[in-house]
Amino acid sequence: MVILVVAVLVISNYWIIYQAKDDVYSKVNDLPKNKVGLLLGTSKYRVQGGINLYYAYRIDAAVALFNAGKIDYILVSGDNETEYYDEPTTFKNDLIKRGIPEDRIVLDFAGFRTLDSVLRAKEVFGQESFTIISQKFHNERAVYLAKHFNINAIAFNARDVTNRYGLKTRAREYFARVKASIDVLFNVQPKFLGEKIQIE
Repeated sequence: MVILVVAVLVISNYWIIYQAKDDVYSKVNDLPKNKVGLLLGTSKYRVQGGINLYYAYRIDAAVALFNAGKIDYILVSGDNETEYYDEPTTFKNDLIKRGIPEDRIVLDFAGFRTLDSVLRAKEVFGQESFTIISQKFHNERAVYLAKHFNINAIAFNARDVTNRYGLKTRAREYFARVKASIDVLFNVQPKFLGEKIQIE
């Protein structure tokens, strides 16, 4: 049983890496332009206290792409299931502080997980192609999901964190990749779609 679990984890991991390898970028100059950058949400603060570096580095990446003219709008997709936890608005406030015009920031409050964020960018916000912004491990899974839904997505890798800092996140990612593979197999849909909000 243990061997089977390990095999599933390894196969899912490498299949997603293979599927995404040609569409994930680390250098701004190499990145093709898209109208919209899909900034994937995360919490601003760590449970242990202090700023979450995954959050900080995603902000840096989104600002760098906007300032380089690689994207015209930033679609911030994250969790907002309670009134006390609002990832999109938190990102928006910090993006504005970094000089991004408010009218170039669009919020998706129903990005409860990566699959939802990616598919809602197409079905709700009308984008057939866009640039995903997150860390590399997350981008690979997001691009893999996008391909399944016939979305022409590429991704830009925000700076990653040190291995020790992100050890738990990396461990969870292996299981998230298995879940993504299952979702693709069964064609799982987002939790919520709703009215269309076209980004012009």
